[in-house]
Amino acid sequence: MSDPTLYVTTITFWSALGMFAIGAGIQQWAKPTKPAITEIAEASSESPPPLPWQEETEREKVPTRFYGPYDLIGLLFVFLLFFALTAMNIQASAKKDLVMTPMGLLISIGFQFMIAGGVMATVISRIHPADWLGLKWKKWPWVFLIAPVTVVSLWIMMAALQGSGYMKWIESLGVDPVQEVVKLLQQSNDPLVISLMAIAAVIVAPLCEELVFRGYLYPLAKKYAGPWIGGLFSAVIFGCAHGNLAALLPLTIFGILMVIIYQKTGSLWATIAVHFCFNGAAVAIQILDRYYHFLPENSL
Repeated sequence: MSDPTLYVTTITFWSALGMFAIGAGIQQWAKPTKPAITEIAEASSESPPPLPWQEETEREKVPTRFYGPYDLIGLLFVFLLFFALTAMNIQASAKKDLVMTPMGLLISIGFQFMIAGGVMATVISRIHPADWLGLKWKKWPWVFLIAPVTVVSLWIMMAALQGSGYMKWIESLGVDPVQEVVKLLQQSNDPLVISLMAIAAVIVAPLCEELVFRGYLYPLAKKYAGPWIGGLFSAVIFGCAHGNLAALLPLTIFGILMVIIYQKTGSLWATIAVHFCFNGAAVAIQILDRYYHFLPENSL
C-alpha cells in the first residue's frame, strides 16, 4: 500500500479550514445586531475605568478585541504557507530527498523566526506584546506544576496509543511511523547536525510555534468562530504542519491541551514552558537511546 500521508494531511488541512469557515459563518449569522442609535451612543460614550479586579480578569483572558476582518487574510496566508511547506516536506521525505544538513537546519530555523516575526509585525502596532501574549503573568510560578503534569499526561496518552495497537495500524497503511526529526536524532553522526536539531526542537519550536499557533491563530480563529472551533482549528493545523501521519493525532491532542492551558492562564509563558519541557525531554530521551537502546521500536 502506498503511503497516504500526503492525501490524509491534505484532507485534514482543508477540513480544518472548512470547519473554521462554517463555524465563523454560523457565529456571525447568529450574532445579534444592535440598532444604529445604540451603536452611536456606545461609540460616543466613554467607558469608566475598570476596577482592579476587572483588570486582573481581563489579563487572564486571551485577548481578541484588536483583530479585525482584514486579519482573516493573515489567517488564510499562514494556513496556505504551512500547507504548502508541509506538502513539500512530505513529498521530499517520500522521495528520500529530505536530507538534513547544518545549512538546511539553519535555514529552517531562520524561516521559523521569519514566520513568527511576520506574525508579530501584524499585531504589535495595535497592542503591546506583553498584553497580547500575557507576558506580565503574575502567577508564572505555576509553570513549574503545569509543565511537568502536562508532559506526564502526554506520555501516558502516547503510551496508551502505543499499547492500543495504534502504531501497528499506522504501519499497516504503509506509513513510516517514525518522524524525520526522531530519525535524525537517532541516526546522524554529525555533532553539529544533532546540536542544531536539538536547538531547533528545544528552543526555536517552543518560541515560534507557540507564538504562531497559540498566540496568533487561536485568538484570531476564536474571535470569528468561537473558542471551541478556534481551538480545534489551530490544534489540527499544528498537528498537520509536522507532516507525519503517525504523529498527527498525538500532536493535535497536544495542540488542544496547549489551547486549554493558554485560555486558562492567559499567558503564552505557560504553553512555552510545556512545549519546552516536552520537546526537551523527547530530545534527551532520543539521544540517550542512541547509547542504551531502551525505547521500543517505532515509538512516537
